[in-house]
Amino acid sequence: MSSVASFLVRWRVRLGYLTGAAVLWFARPEPRWIIAGALLGAVGVVLRGWAAGYLRKQEELAVAGPYAYTRNPLYLGSAVLLCGLGLATWSWISAGLAVAYFSIFYTAVMRREEEEMQRKFGAVYDEYARSVPLFFPRWSAHRTEAGDFPFSWQLFLKNREYQTAAGYLFVLAVLVIAWAYRLA
Repeated sequence: MSSVASFLVRWRVRLGYLTGAAVLWFARPEPRWIIAGALLGAVGVVLRGWAAGYLRKQEELAVAGPYAYTRNPLYLGSAVLLCGLGLATWSWISAGLAVAYFSIFYTAVMRREEEEMQRKFGAVYDEYARSVPLFFPRWSAHRTEAGDFPFSWQLFLKNREYQTAAGYLFVLAVLVIAWAYRLA
């Protein structure tokens, strides 16, 4: 991995907070757009939650549930959530910052994780990667010999995906407060 990619992976969270603050600073929320963004963002939250219920980090290759459609359903869910956030802010600047941040940082993160998976799972990962796209999902589920296991609420809780929903609700509340403050 290049030094630029390593930097992006290491600094994505810290710079994410700064980007988030800028996104909120430039936001010009309106009630109908907050609602529309909340609904779109909820799709992303649900997708992330669905993926978390299949993810056994560092234990085995996730290929069931949403992982049968895309190798990165958590990040796809994040992208949908960010689109909802962009809509809720009702600001091209805010939406552009969120999309730019995601595109720059998470492209590097996905590539790094792809390298790690290839090293850890070898030929099994290579076969999976040939059949399942990196980000944009395929239309039909990929079937694998690894089998399919059901969604696990225990994994959902272990992966702390409920924090995404709480964080998104917090941001929506900030947007509602910002809208109400502008009226005062």
